[in-house]
Amino acid sequence: MPTGPVLIAFDGTPASRNALQKAAELFAPRPAVVVVVWEAGRAYDLVDIPSKALDLAPLDLRTAVELDQAMYEAARRLAEQGAALARKGGLDAEGRTVADDRSVADTLIREADELDAAVLVIGAHGHGTLSELLLGSTSRTVLKKAPCPVLVVRAEDRQAAGRPQG
Repeated sequence: MPTGPVLIAFDGTPASRNALQKAAELFAPRPAVVVVVWEAGRAYDLVDIPSKALDLAPLDLRTAVELDQAMYEAARRLAEQGAALARKGGLDAEGRTVADDRSVADTLIREADELDAAVLVIGAHGHGTLSELLLGSTSRTVLKKAPCPVLVVRAEDRQAAGRPQG
């Protein structure tokens, strides 16, 4: 039985903020790790794109290194923002920035396994069935392969948001 922290996937979207809030409501004051997955090396892909195709100046290697570092720093700040929100909600949280292995789902699954996570919390972005068929579903893959229980929190229903609860 997993005994580690609550692992919360966070990307700053309303769905992930909602998931973080729900995790705090359900699991506070447990330890938590708020994970932001970033695509390391993505900037280097731009070096290989012909500049004429984009009507831009060519991207040199130094610029790609700087851009990659800036993307990492943005992900790190996002992880810290998520951890701060989780602490505000009562969780004993830390932020973690993790490089994407093959997919966001695989990276989250690996992190859950390595941390012996008690639960993995992820927000569902509410993409339609067609986009799930074309793009795949992070939530669905995590549900199928995670080494621990998974809590998938739907994005808040816009119509229900204005209605009183009860």
